[in-house]
Amino acid sequence: MKHIITAAALASALIATPALADLDLAKKSGCLACHSVEKKVVGPAWKDVAAKYKGDAGARDMLITKVKKGGKGNWTEVTGGVPMPPYSPRVADADIETMVDFVLGL
Repeated sequence: MKHIITAAALASALIATPALADLDLAKKSGCLACHSVEKKVVGPAWKDVAAKYKGDAGARDMLITKVKKGGKGNWTEVTGGVPMPPYSPRVADADIETMVDFVLGL
């Protein structure tokens, strides 16, 4: 049996692959204990984070720092005051940057 892959199917697979890899990295790093792409868990949904900071030139650096050092105050109405735990040095800085880029790209 011959399988034909259309250009659209190939493009879709190539676009989805990095996103799946980034989601897998987030899972391995423990992020999915408090977050999900679509809905609030303990912390905000990542789609909500992306929407809140869309067009904010300083958002990437601020979020990288927040993930590295932890803290609270940005989403108190969502989290009820539960702080973001620090992920550095447990998670490599490059991985934190990759995950922040993933979230902001949603």
